[in-house]
Formats: sequence, structure tokens, C-alpha cells
Amino acid sequence: QEVRLLVEQGVKEFQVIAQELTYYGVDLYHERRIAQLVEAIAEVPGVEWVRLHYAYPTDFPMELLRVMREHNNICRYLDIALQHCADNVLSAMHRHVNSQQTYELIEKLRAEVPGIHIRTTLMVGHPGETEEDFKQLIDFVKWARFERMGAFAYSEEEGTYSALHYQDDIPQEVKEARLSKLMRVQQAISADVQESKVGQTMRVIIDRHLNPDRNAAALTISHPQMCSTCEVVLRLLLQLGGYEDMATRAAAALYTGMMTDTGGFTYNSNSPEIYQLISLLLAKGIDKDKIYRNVFNTYSESRLRLTGYILYKKLDFYQDRRASIFTLTRSEMTRFNFIRGDAEGLVNMPLQVKGMRLSISLREDTERDVVRVSLRSVDDFPCNKMAEEFFNGGGHLNASGGELPFPLSEAVKTAERAIEAYAHLL
Repeated sequence: QEVRLLVEQGVKEFQVIAQELTYYGVDLYHERRIAQLVEAIAEVPGVEWVRLHYAYPTDFPMELLRVMREHNNICRYLDIALQHCADNVLSAMHRHVNSQQTYELIEKLRAEVPGIHIRTTLMVGHPGETEEDFKQLIDFVKWARFERMGAFAYSEEEGTYSALHYQDDIPQEVKEARLSKLMRVQQAISADVQESKVGQTMRVIIDRHLNPDRNAAALTISHPQMCSTCEVVLRLLLQLGGYEDMATRAAAALYTGMMTDTGGFTYNSNSPEIYQLISLLLAKGIDKDKIYRNVFNTYSESRLRLTGYILYKKLDFYQDRRASIFTLTRSEMTRFNFIRGDAEGLVNMPLQVKGMRLSISLREDTERDVVRVSLRSVDDFPCNKMAEEFFNGGGHLNASGGELPFPLSEAVKTAERAIEAYAHLL
């Protein structure tokens, strides 16, 4: 039920996370039910990705592999902390699994879920780890060829089983040498794994938002400091040598994205490199003046009247706080024949008033009972922090968004509290 509600709100990816995920159900139902849980989530219409963290190797529920194999929206990725593979060390760690079982588990994972990417975490230098134990670990890593692997050297932690029962008898320099050797082995494997992907078609995310989900695609390219996602795309094309083959229509699309994400280059656009990139697009024959007219001079008469109505009737200034709030209800949108896009740019207009530093737009959503929130600011006022703290959202320094539950009157009160809380920055 919770997943269905979140899907209705636009959520597409679900991460099922627990310290020992594969033990799910033991406390509630006296049996493991992680396979049933994951399958139920995957079968909810609208769920695009399901990702699993963190599995435990002991008594691994094999039914989960069938579920992963049969549902395309379950990522073929598993994070499973193995820690070691030598029997001597596994026993000392109280892992309740042996070397042979560990090898068999990896074989089973790869056989039952073709193309699965396995990530694991390993430890070197546990008390009592011999050179032979470490050699077994190296051999295991070479055999398993993990797509991703993290490793660390043992460090005694007060109160843990190992700290209470074993002496930390491995010299620090030996731990560090083993860790370095292990990571060199994995780095070579990772390079081979990446090389094997050449020629494949894979999901890539190119974006500029803060804190992107780097697990949602095979490759994530994100630079929040750039003016727009189109700037990121253009830079990528230039690095890949695609400029010579770029058509005028492609150049126009990239320029449009850069222009709209900066309000016609009126904010977040002080880098000289932006205009160097624009000159390259102009050299492809784009008509930037026509692009501007086609984007910004295409509103209807109703939208123009709506703008006047908001500015005259609905806009409240908080002069002592150098901020403003305006609201827009469903009935008002109906009155002015509102269509998607008619609210574009309205939140920027109050900032045209001298001294204004923050503008907040509160608009009733036409499809869900929520209030959509847009924030714009100038200079160093942190819209993103305010959005995170008060409006269940986020974004960039000068342009952020979020949403609040109905009614609109309560959303206005929340916005006013936000202004007061950030008065010292206004």
C-alpha cells in the first residue's frame, strides 16, 4: 500500500534496505519472506526500479534469485557483505558460513541471474589472519571478479566480539600492505569489467541536480555547478568529438535548454565558459533571437490576463523581509483557462522589485491534493536549504521547489514561517 501511494506521487525507484536484508520476515513471520516482499513491490504498476541492499551470505534465500530473474524492474545488482573467504577468518568472525559455501553462493548468483552485478565488502588484517588466509582471499577475488568491491583494514572497535575475544595481533603496516595489494587486484578486475562493456547499450543519466542517485543507471554524469543539463550534454559532446557532426537543430535544442534554465541568462550564468559554448552553438547557424521569441513570446491572452491578476490581486510583499508570496487556486486557474506552462516564469517576476531577494509561489495542483511550491532567489540566498527544511523538496541555490499538503491556507502559513526562519539571510 505504501509503495502504491508513493507511485501515485511520482516515485519510480524503491530501495529495499536493511543491515541483513535477507533475514526479512524472521522476526515477524518466523520465516524469511524477502522474496515475497520484493516480488510484491516489483508487481506494483509504475515501479521502474527495485534495488536491494544489503544481503547476508548465511542461508541465502535462493527464491529471491528467481524473483530477480523474472522481473525486469528489479535491478540485477546485489550488495552482499562477504568479509572474507578463508575458513579460519570466517570462523573467527562468527560469520556462520565457510569458504566452500561462499564460492557456491557466488556461482549460484551468476548462474541464476545472468548479468548480475555483485558488490561486496572485504576485510584484511582480522586478528589471526595468516599469510595463507590472505592468499586465499586474493585468489577468491581473482576468481569472483566482483563488479564493485570495497575493502578496509581491521580496526579494533570497543565492545565488539572480536575486540572482546582476540588480540589485535596484525601490525598496522602489514594490514595496510595487504589492503593495498587487494585493491590493486580489484582495480585491474574493474578495468577489465568496464572494458567488456564497450559496444553495449546502457542506461546513462546526465543531469545537474544535487545528490543524484548514482545507482539508477550504469553511468551518472552530474555537475550541479553548471548552468543547465544542456550545458553538461554539450560539454560531453565536445569531449567525445561530436561537434563537427552536430546539426543546427541539435545546436538549437541545446541553446534552448541553457537559455530556459537560466531565465534567459539572467541568473546562474556568470561563467565566461557559458558564452564560449554559446559562440560554438551560434557558429552552427542557430537564430538565438528567434529561439527566444518562440519560447517566451507564445503565451495566450488568458495567460497575460492571469499574470496581471496575480500581480494585482494575489501577490503579497513582505518588505521588511525582502520576500514575497503569491498563491493560485484551482478555481482561478479554471477562470483563466490555465494550461500547462502558464505558470512558467511567474515566480521570477517579484524579484524585479528593487531589493527583493526571495519569491515563493504556492499553486494548487490540478491532479493531486497538494500545493506545488516554487522558490526563486538572488545572490547567495539558499532556496535549496529552505525547500528541504520547509517544503519537502530541494533544488539549486537560486531555484528550488517542493510541495505541501492541502489546504492552501496552511501552505501560506508554512511559507511565512520559512521566511521568518531565514530572515537573517534575507
